[in-house]
Amino acid sequence: MTDRTLEYYKNNCQSFSDSTFGVDFRDTQERFLRELSPSAHILDFGCGSGRDTLYFLERRFRVTATDGSPEMCRTASANTGHEVIRLLFSELDNRQEFDGIWACASILHLSRTDLGDVFRRMENALKPAGTIYTSFKYGTFEGMRNGRYFTDFTPESFREFLARNSKLHITDYWITADVRPGRSEEKWLNLLLRN
Repeated sequence: MTDRTLEYYKNNCQSFSDSTFGVDFRDTQERFLRELSPSAHILDFGCGSGRDTLYFLERRFRVTATDGSPEMCRTASANTGHEVIRLLFSELDNRQEFDGIWACASILHLSRTDLGDVFRRMENALKPAGTIYTSFKYGTFEGMRNGRYFTDFTPESFREFLARNSKLHITDYWITADVRPGRSEEKWLNLLLRN
């Protein structure tokens, strides 16, 4: 993640938390949880405000929550009452530890080059029958936008990217509108992946 992106979250931590924590994201959360067994171990990889960590904890899943921004870690921990570990995406080095990895609107801040390495790290951290959920803004843009770095994908471009960079395969994908108020014109590509 670029220094400018981390700086954005440092300077906008509270407003970002306020705009995301209370958003109803149950449809997507439940779509992911249906892939897991009860009490599965989930990595919330770039947990932001902690909204999803709290949802998973309330449903009795075991959650390891991480974020690259120290400020977001503190905010998410306060929002959830749960420890949040500061971890850059490039620092993930677990081996077959997680039943599920939730990377919701998080790894989209990496360049395509860096994403290749991070997908291999996620693949290694996932148990053999595990599931990954991830999401990207829908489109073809890559670069700085509104103070943060973004890599966008379409289903076709993501399929090509994955084939070059990982052994993971897509089990499902769907396109949604942004659920935050006033942003329904923004489209998202949601993906479920397996080893």
